Amino acid sequence: MAASIGITGLGIICAIGNNAGEVRDALLRKESGIGPIRYLPSLHTELPVGEIKMSTAEMMEMLGVDEPLASRTALMGAIAVKEALADAGIRDVSGKRVALISGTTVGVMDVTEVQFEKLGGMDPGIPRGNECGKSTQDTARYAGLESASCCTISTACSSALNALMIGAEMLLRDEVNLVVAGGTEGLSKFHLNGFNSLMILDHERCRPFDDTRAGLNLGEGAAYVVLEKNAPGAMAYIAGYANRCDAFHQTATSADGDGAFLAMTGALDRAGLAPEDIRYINAHGTATPDNDVAESNAFHRVFGEAIPEMSSTKSYTGHTTSASGSIEAVICVLAMRGGFTPASLGWSTPIPGGAVPTPGHTGVRLENVMCNAFGFGGNDSSMIFSLQERMLSCTDSYGVREAARVRIDAPEDLPSLNEFYTPMETRRMCRLMKAALLSAFRALRSAGLEKPEAILSATSTGMLETSTQFLSDIVANKEQMLKPTLFMMCTHNTIASAIAIRTKCHGYNCTYSQSGESTFWAMRDARRLIASGEAASVLVCSFDENCADGVTTDFFAETVILTRDA
Repeated sequence: MAASIGITGLGIICAIGNNAGEVRDALLRKESGIGPIRYLPSLHTELPVGEIKMSTAEMMEMLGVDEPLASRTALMGAIAVKEALADAGIRDVSGKRVALISGTTVGVMDVTEVQFEKLGGMDPGIPRGNECGKSTQDTARYAGLESASCCTISTACSSALNALMIGAEMLLRDEVNLVVAGGTEGLSKFHLNGFNSLMILDHERCRPFDDTRAGLNLGEGAAYVVLEKNAPGAMAYIAGYANRCDAFHQTATSADGDGAFLAMTGALDRAGLAPEDIRYINAHGTATPDNDVAESNAFHRVFGEAIPEMSSTKSYTGHTTSASGSIEAVICVLAMRGGFTPASLGWSTPIPGGAVPTPGHTGVRLENVMCNAFGFGGNDSSMIFSLQERMLSCTDSYGVREAARVRIDAPEDLPSLNEFYTPMETRRMCRLMKAALLSAFRALRSAGLEKPEAILSATSTGMLETSTQFLSDIVANKEQMLKPTLFMMCTHNTIASAIAIRTKCHGYNCTYSQSGESTFWAMRDARRLIASGEAASVLVCSFDENCADGVTTDFFAETVILTRDA
């Protein structure tokens, strides 16, 4: 069975525009939206950011939202979703099987921060009301998509591009007949201070792929696309995609860019295209010292010396983290439809041996374009868009069986992790992480596997104790002298990444965070991977905890190994 997946509508809001037309015009004018902090109530006014040019109150008025605490993440998401639906000419979704697939990491953290500071700590009810899935549900509600099935992807900075992939797969398998996919992320003190603790934020405007680059600028925004199957005359078509894991480090990238290389070659293989068919690459290009070198090395491995025109549009928008993949996907489609390549602003000096970004051109034909999005834990994704309709295949060739299941929910079990890790390695792990890893490696052993071919995780709130500790430190230390190790463990995909790093699993890697439905979505994806032949074995780890005053009160972690049925 084969079908094409067309993009029939676009919606975007970011630092350079509140809609697609404004964004396109700013790109053509080579006008950055990065500047001083205006809306985020942070003490770090020395750090430039890519804020959207609207207050929370202005967005609420625009959408007709009247609630005491509405998150910028959900409001921006709703603005972009409504634009995408209008652009596709869709005014009524009644009678349609609709899915809203959204990527986010901090979700409604801006609201959590207000509640946390007001109460002087974390009330047990706050996290359950402010989990990542809530931002997607609020986005749907504000945009008039209450009937849609909501799914939240939380794979750090590759989240939104992974959302597009999952949406495409759902359409191919006739699980839905309309998908709105993308991501949204509002700036928060949690996010800003987390990246600042890692010492990767530039105090000047970022300069991707420049030899003088000194770090990234954080941004915020949202972008969504409407996806439909077999849609003649669509704006563009999804030609191919791949998600792979660098399996190297929680925050650093391997020097040769193994994950990026595998993602790009995987996307080319899925599309049936050769490297020379790509006319432009929207690079991940964070302007951090390691990333730009690693991505350059990966470009050379894929394209040799004939690297296509390439640029990083984070020099316009800032790094919008989980939303970056869809924001840059929309920018790719705008460039394809407008016949231009966006410049990489701030570039002047090449990295020795590195890729050289384009100064920007107009009047070009961009038949096939590649978009990269790479996240913490080495979660690397690439997607190819084409102007001409291209077919994607979909098969279910294999049966699925459960090979092992292990649950850990008792503190007395945790010392058994020493079967797989040394005490030195576990000294900084929180209880939930220990439980998740113990369940994962016991399940692998029970299934007789050294490593799986794909790894999925499912969680409502992630490692809540660690996140609460980091929030407490932000308040108590007045945004100074924060612990980077705490922040590194706060992303929801930390567990899936840690398992991949330990097992050197470079395969598909995804984390679902849709409240009580998280495990349902992860298991659904795992069965697809095996049935289609993409993986012969998949590890699915579900985990969550309850937390009061920054201390875990109870927790569970359960790992299931699914394999191909002989």
